[in-house]
Amino acid sequence: MDELILSLDQLTRSIVNRLQETTYEELELFVEDRQELVDSIAEQAEICKSTSAQKQEINRILEYDHVILDRMNALRLEAQDWLQKRNQAKVQRSAYEAAYTPDSFLMDRRK
Repeated sequence: MDELILSLDQLTRSIVNRLQETTYEELELFVEDRQELVDSIAEQAEICKSTSAQKQEINRILEYDHVILDRMNALRLEAQDWLQKRNQAKVQRSAYEAAYTPDSFLMDRRK
């Protein structure tokens, strides 16, 4: 179980050290890898009781969660902003591409 906790610590530190340059794809891979490690740690904890040192190490690793979540939220807001701008551009473009019949005539009356 100590090896799993060490792997989790290394994985977490590696992502935190380069968090501002991290893309959403890298964060997605991190979450998947982390979940596998957490599941393995949980299985080991069921088999044998974890020590207080192991619990402290896990709690120390969990302290990085708020920093990682902040980055994930920043990326989410960035994507949301991009989608809103894209939709707004579609609306503006569709206003100029009004549906009309190309063979129609406009008739003016002269006085």
